[in-house]
Parts: sequence; C-alpha cells; structure tokens
Amino acid sequence: MLKKEITSFAAAFKGLFYLLSKERHFIIHIVIMLLVIIAGFYFQLSQIEWLTLCLTFGLVICAEAFNTAIEKLCDVVHPDYNKSIGLIKDIAAAGVLFAAILAIIIGCLLFIPKII
Repeated sequence: MLKKEITSFAAAFKGLFYLLSKERHFIIHIVIMLLVIIAGFYFQLSQIEWLTLCLTFGLVICAEAFNTAIEKLCDVVHPDYNKSIGLIKDIAAAGVLFAAILAIIIGCLLFIPKII
C-alpha cells in the first residue's frame, strides 16, 4: 500500500517538474506568484488576505496544469490540426484566462488600498 502511495506522489512530482521545466506559461504564473508573495510580505497582509491569495494561486496553477494536460491529451488523440481539437484547446485556455483575470481582480482588491 505504501509503495503505491509513493509511486503516486512520484508521478505527481514528475508532472510538476515537467510543468516547471517545459511550460512557459506555467513558469510565468509561478514568477508572478513569487512577486505577489514578496509584495504580500512588504505590505504585511493579514491572515485572511494570505488565505485569499493562496486560494487564488492554487486556482491559477491548477487551471494551467489542467490546460496543459488537456492540450497534451489532444495532441496524442489527434496529432494533426483538427477544428474540434482546436476548439477544445481554446476552451481549456479560456479557463486559464478566467482564473488569471480573477487573480488580477483579487490582487487589485487586496493591494490597491495598501498602495493608496
């Protein structure tokens, strides 16, 4: 049982390493997240503000990971261009876009009052 759990974690870390080493947009999200964390320390965010940011970070990172997984799966299923596959990829990307816009809105709500 423990061996199966360790294997599952190893697979998850393999996926994380892939995202960090190969996916430019994932890296961009991580860099922005780190900059926001630095700003959070600078502006001395409250516990609830940190919680809000952590949930927002998780949403964006998960959306990007799921988007990448969907794109990779689509490429395996249909390596050549296909209009339906293109639409599926666009919809998955829209999910990331929505999460990122939400993150920007939340960031503005948390940081603009502290800057002003």
